[in-house]
Amino acid sequence: MTLHAARQDGRPGAPLLLTFHGTGGGEQQFHRFGTELLPGAHVVSPRGTVNEGGALRYFRRRAEGVYDMEDLALRRDEMAEFVAAEIARTGATRVLGLGYSNGANILAAVALERPDLFTDLALLHPLIPWTPAPQPGLSGRRVLISAGERDPICPAPMTRALISYLQAQGAEITQAWHPGGHEIRPAEIDAVRDFVG
Repeated sequence: MTLHAARQDGRPGAPLLLTFHGTGGGEQQFHRFGTELLPGAHVVSPRGTVNEGGALRYFRRRAEGVYDMEDLALRRDEMAEFVAAEIARTGATRVLGLGYSNGANILAAVALERPDLFTDLALLHPLIPWTPAPQPGLSGRRVLISAGERDPICPAPMTRALISYLQAQGAEITQAWHPGGHEIRPAEIDAVRDFVG
């Protein structure tokens, strides 16, 4: 699978960090942050291929919070192929994913289907508006979820449902909540640094 991506190759044997932007972002949204987060790592930041009124995304939606599930499945599988190819290219054994909003959603969708691809997931303001099937492969996976208590796009009860699901699969969950909405706050960045470090 060929996707446009920003890449910085790391040293041999280094971890691989993939960053996934939010709606309206691009491959540079978290790329530099990724290189600072894990110095010496391979950092790959793919660009979403769906254009929604000029805003790049990773998959189509029918309305706010209403996903085109067929398109999501197609693009999830394409992204899984892309991630697998990057793992093969870099030879990394520790593979981290960092995604915000729509980027967190595609990252979570890939991990729910192919948990073998990632060792660590940082999901910032994810929204998974369906009940995933049981996935025993998530057992032992490290997952950070950050969210806003008043997020109008990713409502807190849905975030808590995702946390409960992941805990039931045996994932090791770290949570970072703030009292605001869909914005990323400094405490979340600190939580990501602590989680990755």
